[in-house]
Amino acid sequence: MDTKEIDKEEIDFLKYIGGEVLDLGDGYAQLGFDVKQHHKQHFGVVHGGAIATLADHCGWYAAVSALEKEQTAVTIELKINYLKPAREQVLTAEARVVNKSKRTVFTTIELFAKDTMVAYCTATYHILVKKD
Repeated sequence: MDTKEIDKEEIDFLKYIGGEVLDLGDGYAQLGFDVKQHHKQHFGVVHGGAIATLADHCGWYAAVSALEKEQTAVTIELKINYLKPAREQVLTAEARVVNKSKRTVFTTIELFAKDTMVAYCTATYHILVKKD
């Protein structure tokens, strides 16, 4: 899909958490958000749910950038390994499509706080035909 056709403002939940698309290419996406107090859990580090949310959105953008114009995708599996606590003020995610079949897209997602990888994910997205 031509990445110019992907509406980067289309997902309200991403906007709600303060996330934004930083880069988008064929089978690649980079997203991020400035860490705010509401992203943190009681120990003062970024909540795992916020990290997982950013990972899922980033994987989705990478997946749909590899699809045809009339297609979209939904998450059917997300596996996340939390490697280190995220304490920094900016959290970024980079996703790449590893495999695309007729029905699914498989991605890897790496999440960083500055230059430190804080999580590693794999995600599978089911391909659907868009309905008007």
